Amino acid sequence: MTEPVHVIGMGLGPSDLTASHLALIERATVLVGGKRHLSYFGQTRALKKEISSPVSGVLDFIEQNMAAGLVVVLASGDPLFFGIGKTLIARLGADNVFIHPNVTSMAAAFARLKLPWQDAAWVSLHGRENMSALATAMDDRALLCVLTDPKNDPWAVKKQVDSHAYAWQMWVLENLGAPEEKVSTMDAHTDADTVFAQPNVVVLQKGELAVPSGPLRLGTPDNWFVHEKGLITKASVRVLSLAALELAPDNILWDLGAGSGSVGIEATLFLPDGFVYAVEKNQGRVAQIKANVARFKVKNLSIFLAELPQGLTDLPRPDRVFIGGSGKNLGQVLDVVATVLNPLGRIVVNTVLMETLHPAVSKLEEKGFRVSLTQAQISKSRNMPWGRRMDALNPVWIIVGKKGKL
Repeated sequence: MTEPVHVIGMGLGPSDLTASHLALIERATVLVGGKRHLSYFGQTRALKKEISSPVSGVLDFIEQNMAAGLVVVLASGDPLFFGIGKTLIARLGADNVFIHPNVTSMAAAFARLKLPWQDAAWVSLHGRENMSALATAMDDRALLCVLTDPKNDPWAVKKQVDSHAYAWQMWVLENLGAPEEKVSTMDAHTDADTVFAQPNVVVLQKGELAVPSGPLRLGTPDNWFVHEKGLITKASVRVLSLAALELAPDNILWDLGAGSGSVGIEATLFLPDGFVYAVEKNQGRVAQIKANVARFKVKNLSIFLAELPQGLTDLPRPDRVFIGGSGKNLGQVLDVVATVLNPLGRIVVNTVLMETLHPAVSKLEEKGFRVSLTQAQISKSRNMPWGRRMDALNPVWIIVGKKGKL
């Protein structure tokens, strides 16, 4: 029976290899790896094959030699983190490949900085034009590891950082695990002639939000609001939802499951004589709403910390209700809202879940509302080296319930 190919992650270098890794390498009939990795094992008796382009030739070689004995492949870092592991599994089949994970450059970078990284995200710019992905990640996440290359180097990352609404702490980690390893911060005082050694990775940690580039407006850019992990009604959907509410100047609006408060805050533009009551159950998001209210100097909005539908009957009766989040309590929330909503009022529910769509429509119709549906399927352009392509956002259902006859 043919033994599976063993793919060993080298971590940051030979010192990260365990005794069992070294025993496999010593027993190997064929040893495959990059030139630098093979140089560490010049004394082994195995037939050596350097990984070079095209990789298909290396895969052919591995497949042809599997029957001859143990084939060991040496990979940088962790074989399944931007390594050759995925390619080998696709070619040979999962049963014919055994992966030995090791320390990744991402793990090592956060270890050097002593930063917990369970909530971190990564973006790879290595061999790809992916700045739009970095921009999106910076909007949504607070801690990032960026994999670079000679073209998409730390200076290219810094251009993106400098154009962002938030201030960022930026570190560059060069030659991780090597004797010449270097960790440095990068800021406005970094010498413009600095050249960073390859390989390197960049770590970004989000700081304070900068002053908005302009006043509150219809379709206020998402990154002007304090929010977390993309949990915000996106600007394009926000515009459609506000249109669906058909706000009058003196309306009372309830913004339920308010999140970052973006819908309620933007609604105040249309309520010079009205008021918004934002209800949110998460203490952290209540803090975000407060920060956003302060940023945009909103005067006609109050915030309530509550688990819906608790506390709703204590609020002034609404003319309009926007429900951006209520979880499994949506039916109970609609029961309350339908009862207290003023005559000729409107309820707008946003959802990305099919499981929410039918219950919401059924409950509104059960309460005698006239219901209409809009599915918003938004795509945004993404720059490519030779032009643009479109990236689709999650489809959103906008459910409108109208009370009484107009």
